[in-house]
Amino acid sequence: MDYYEILGVSKNADKDEIKGAFRRKARQYHPDVNKSHDAEEKFKELGKAYETLMDEDKRALYDRYGEDGLRNAGFDNGGPFAGGFGDLNDIFNSFFGNFGFRQADPNAPQRGDDLRTDIEIEFEEAVFGVTREIKIDHLELCQSCKGSGAEPGSSPITCPTCGGSGRVQQTTQTILGHFTQVTTCPDCHGSGQKINNPCKACKGYGRIEKEKSIELKIPAGVDNGSKMRISQEGDAGKNGGQSGDLYVVLHVKQSDYYHREGFNVYTKLEIAPSQAALGDEVTIKTLDGEKTVNIHAGSQNGDDVRLKGVGVPFLGKSSQRGDHIVIIEVKIPTNLTEEEKQLYKKLYEINTKKTHHDKESFIDKVKGVFN
Repeated sequence: MDYYEILGVSKNADKDEIKGAFRRKARQYHPDVNKSHDAEEKFKELGKAYETLMDEDKRALYDRYGEDGLRNAGFDNGGPFAGGFGDLNDIFNSFFGNFGFRQADPNAPQRGDDLRTDIEIEFEEAVFGVTREIKIDHLELCQSCKGSGAEPGSSPITCPTCGGSGRVQQTTQTILGHFTQVTTCPDCHGSGQKINNPCKACKGYGRIEKEKSIELKIPAGVDNGSKMRISQEGDAGKNGGQSGDLYVVLHVKQSDYYHREGFNVYTKLEIAPSQAALGDEVTIKTLDGEKTVNIHAGSQNGDDVRLKGVGVPFLGKSSQRGDHIVIIEVKIPTNLTEEEKQLYKKLYEINTKKTHHDKESFIDKVKGVFN
């Protein structure tokens, strides 16, 4: 499926265009409005498209690799409506705020915030995968009050100022007529409830900040900047809402030996001119240990030798791997032994059909005449 086509926008569409397209399409395909047999499935696809294209990281990954790229990067792209959806008014309030539709219940379940943490791993750990224990600080549900914020044995009461709506309405008279303004309730701060006896453990917040250890299984083939999503390991939600997610951004240390491009790795191999001319077998280090590389006779500086299937494993498909590409560098010797000099002189004479002494300087020849 093409997310841009689902929303009916171009690939250069900005966020405002995407929001507008989602609103229009949501009204068209919401099952409360559209009674066709495939309306629910189309509405879920619409949510997936909107969620992906509004997130810069997800959008860049989708543009390059499609839905497979999102899955391989650890994103669970079920979309915001995978577990069901409410009515259209609640969806618009959740996505865009209040646009004149029915106000959302302030005491309705609220999803917790997503969190991010960054970790550094070695080059080989990124290639083959690794299990790491990470520690994060996040908000957990207060076990003393079970998230209510009230001391055990008591309970919150409906805010008398706003009647539980979380908002108050003020009407003022102006020369143009009555002007009505709706603001957040100053007494309950929009929650619709008041706690007269706050929980001592969480001070009435219903959540407590705690450090937590998580076993993180990093798959083989991740690259520098890869992002992993750990479902429901972010902050706890409010009013029984779902916890947010934890996003782990991976920073891969550079290797002194390997250079990675995609799923291929590159290394350099210095050889002598004689090896380049005659060919040779050379043992090199690869990600799978030492392997023999065949240097063909007549190899030139900059030629490469490709070792198939010993590069980086594909994300989510560890049985498939990139290649190891060996770049040949012919190294010209600088400090020759006497024996080497004689051999190079002989080779020079064969190649040029003249003796090395023919290269005497003009001054040497003049000296020879006078002598």
